[in-house]
Amino acid sequence: MANEGIGTLLFNGIPSEDDNLGSADAIVIALKTRTIEKSEAVAQSLAALDWLRKSNAEKIYIKYCSTFDSTREGNIGPVVDAVIQSLGVEFTLLCPSLPANGRTVKDGHLYVNGIPLHESSMKDHPLTPMWDSDLRNLMGAQSRYKSYVLTANDLKRSKDEILAKVMEHGKGQEHFYIIPDFEDSLQGEKIIDTFLGLPVLTGGSGLMEPLGKALLSRKCTISQTPKSKTDGAAIILAGSCSVATLAQIDNFLVCNRGPSLKLDPIKVLEGKMGSDDVIEFIRENQGRDILVYSSEPIEKVRKAQAAGAGEISDKLEALMSIAAEEALLHGYGRIIVAGGETSGAVTKRLGFTSYRIGESVAPGVPVMVPEERPDIRLILKSGNFGKETFFAKALEMTGGNING
Repeated sequence: MANEGIGTLLFNGIPSEDDNLGSADAIVIALKTRTIEKSEAVAQSLAALDWLRKSNAEKIYIKYCSTFDSTREGNIGPVVDAVIQSLGVEFTLLCPSLPANGRTVKDGHLYVNGIPLHESSMKDHPLTPMWDSDLRNLMGAQSRYKSYVLTANDLKRSKDEILAKVMEHGKGQEHFYIIPDFEDSLQGEKIIDTFLGLPVLTGGSGLMEPLGKALLSRKCTISQTPKSKTDGAAIILAGSCSVATLAQIDNFLVCNRGPSLKLDPIKVLEGKMGSDDVIEFIRENQGRDILVYSSEPIEKVRKAQAAGAGEISDKLEALMSIAAEEALLHGYGRIIVAGGETSGAVTKRLGFTSYRIGESVAPGVPVMVPEERPDIRLILKSGNFGKETFFAKALEMTGGNING
């Protein structure tokens, strides 16, 4: 949305009545509903929906991971079911595609760089292992309602013909879902052109670019994007075990971009490594770009999980959040985080409630400026996003004086 010139404000949780929306045209409410208990995920989502409706939001977008969090017990189905029931909407889209990052849908199947989801590296995700690539099966295990595919050939038809086919699918049903093929930008634009009138859409971030373009055409002015650069060194916090993040860590280490501290999961669990080590590392390297990471290949992760998966995860996330807090106390102006769960822990610890969204370091990964600390730059990255030089690019984009 921000890339298309739409003023975008992100809230870490449901805003309060006192929060200032300023000139924002798009409001994002970030909820940690990916892996929490199902009923709580639904309750939080409906509370966010209620706030947005009271704030006169004209369109609702439910954003989830481009790999669909595809466990049978996943929360996407229950949340979207509850939202369309609440709004009285007959159908909506399931559109996880993000072609810029190799996530595409063809004939109802989700692919990662051309490989079916359940055959890709995502099959070994420690929290949400992927068991199928057919979105009808993935949603069918979670939702009360049926899903139907809209193929690439279907999308070549006129808008009226497409909508007629959709309604034929849904005949006699209270609610249903449509899964459109989405492999390139032209298909994304056709999807938005056809379904822009729906009050609620769902998907990954790939559909947001054509949606942003369509919404921008209704605006009179383009919003100013916050500057990316600021003063202060950078701390990189990597908790993701994805292939992409591991490559980014290797690039940082091989290119000797700064000091690094590896958090050993077993040592952390046994109490042989902890917050004192993290704090000492930051103090010793004050003013230098640094990396703190716990990321490991999946084989090592499984061994560590055998010793206590939940406890290890909680302890590592806590140490990452302590590192972020300590870095701010020592003059660090840039915080770069790799991994969704790690990002959640860091933002919760720092206590910032809202952010202006700036330019993107990579597709789906913007520079964020906390409203409470406009001198700080925060970058939160899904583990699988970005090329191997992502950290280097993030450091370059955000480094230097804000007025430079």
